[in-house]
Amino acid sequence: MQHGPAVRRRKLGAELRALRTGAGLTSGEAARLVGWHQSKVSRIETGASGVKPADVRLLLDAYGVRDSQLRELLLVLAGSDESGGRHHWWHAYRGVLPPTYRDFISLESQASAMRTLETSVVPGLLQTPEYARAVTKAAVDGLDDERLDALVEVRLARQDVLRSHPPLELSAVLDEAVLRRDVGGPGVMARQLERLVEAARLPQVRLQVLPFTAGAHIGITGPFVIFSFSSTSDLDVVVLDHLTSSLYLERKEDLQAYTEAFNTLRFHALSPEDSLDYIAGIGDGA
Repeated sequence: MQHGPAVRRRKLGAELRALRTGAGLTSGEAARLVGWHQSKVSRIETGASGVKPADVRLLLDAYGVRDSQLRELLLVLAGSDESGGRHHWWHAYRGVLPPTYRDFISLESQASAMRTLETSVVPGLLQTPEYARAVTKAAVDGLDDERLDALVEVRLARQDVLRSHPPLELSAVLDEAVLRRDVGGPGVMARQLERLVEAARLPQVRLQVLPFTAGAHIGITGPFVIFSFSSTSDLDVVVLDHLTSSLYLERKEDLQAYTEAFNTLRFHALSPEDSLDYIAGIGDGA
């Protein structure tokens, strides 16, 4: 269990090591190709030290990596500030966002798929502006209007990943409490439930409701997110959100445990079709 930056260094290092091995190079040979000492390559591959995006480019060129999607993902993990497509827009909010939130957004922007269990609030990618404002105001104490506005802007800007080409594939299981909790008042909730119904009809969104009648379930310990990446499964990561920080789980056994938990939750939840009707029914006061 690590914080975001450490996980990214380790994952980046492991991927660079795999690419070097795939290119048939020893760490010493790789170091000579880019004009470094062998110890620098070793420190990067073990995650013992950070690495600049420019250094990652040198290694990728030396290893003959031409896959643009993989290159961009690894550069983001190295902290690249270069803008391109849907990526890196959040750097304009550096003064507003804590580092753990920036890490989360960077992973979200690069992921090909996201699986999430939500037990309290609507997932950020599906929130309306009014709901996002009410949630943010309740979650972060003492916000002035300017900072509140900025955080809501970030929340809404994140939703662009669902409209990208290709879009992020979102699979969400929502505990019924998410739908019943009155956030922002009846009017805000009515529009939010309408938004969920709209989102559930999108081909890249799979939304399922876990009704109260399902009883106790494996997700009662709390919400979680699993990010997956099309370039390599070795970069998949589980994110657990806490009040003051986020924790990132990268071990294969952790990923397997949370993947199995999510599959179990989906099995016990209503089907996507029944979930859509269930959400609409709550919105209609059924």
